[in-house]
Amino acid sequence: MASLKDMRVRIASTKATQKITKAMQMVAASKLRRAQTAAEAARPYADKMSAVISNIASAAAGSPGAPALLAGTGRDQVHLLLVCTGERGLSGAFNSSIVRLARERAQSLMAQGKEVKFFCVGRKGYEQLRRLFDKQIVEHLDLRSVRQLGFVNAEDIAKKVLARFDNGEFDVCTLFYSRFRSVIAQIPTAQQVIPLVVEAGAAANTTSYDYEPEEDEILTRLLPRNLAVQIFRALLENNASFYGAQMSAMDNATRNAGEMIRKQTLVYNRTRQAQITKELIEIISGAEAV
Repeated sequence: MASLKDMRVRIASTKATQKITKAMQMVAASKLRRAQTAAEAARPYADKMSAVISNIASAAAGSPGAPALLAGTGRDQVHLLLVCTGERGLSGAFNSSIVRLARERAQSLMAQGKEVKFFCVGRKGYEQLRRLFDKQIVEHLDLRSVRQLGFVNAEDIAKKVLARFDNGEFDVCTLFYSRFRSVIAQIPTAQQVIPLVVEAGAAANTTSYDYEPEEDEILTRLLPRNLAVQIFRALLENNASFYGAQMSAMDNATRNAGEMIRKQTLVYNRTRQAQITKELIEIISGAEAV
């Protein structure tokens, strides 16, 4: 059995850990509000961009001059999985849930005889994926030095992806991220961004529009920007999801530390009382023997 000194050290260590988790919870809560506001503000623009492009794309469907970002390469053999995760841990299952979704998609594609490549954005996703797919990771982007996410960060990622697509390195690109719903709910999401998936509602739209310049020319300009917009949205959603998951995880850790302190204190008090009782019995027995 541990000595009273060891128990006191253990209780003090648990209390120190509780202070740290409580502080991290408060920091995550303060950053969550700003991150959530940014993510929610980006949703209408990204949704409207997708709706407009889908509408134009439905009108240009079947056109021989349709951009490759819309029509694709005509093949479905090489898949690029753009996996966006966090740079830090201590956030529960936030990072692992995104990686799990990407891993399941990769294994499903490889079972069908497809070739899979990974583009990792974020340190945690890269660290987990390289255990199984080290040779298939073609690029890793670390955003730890970025203090505040901006559209320029998404543009840089989009340019790297487009450069690989123009070089014929893949046929289909799928974006993986975590969509923020609430502090306790983050939804791992997979979204195909190349070639663009035309929404069913837009394809069924019977309203006729005349475009100037022509649809193909508009799409040539809008599709690369749409890719950057969707990536930027994913980064913002991930940021809000990370702080929400971290806030929830640190709250649970603080509660667990409090429960451990209560149990450890109870054991300490019982052990101390038992030692005092034992010493009193020895004193009384000694006195009676005299």
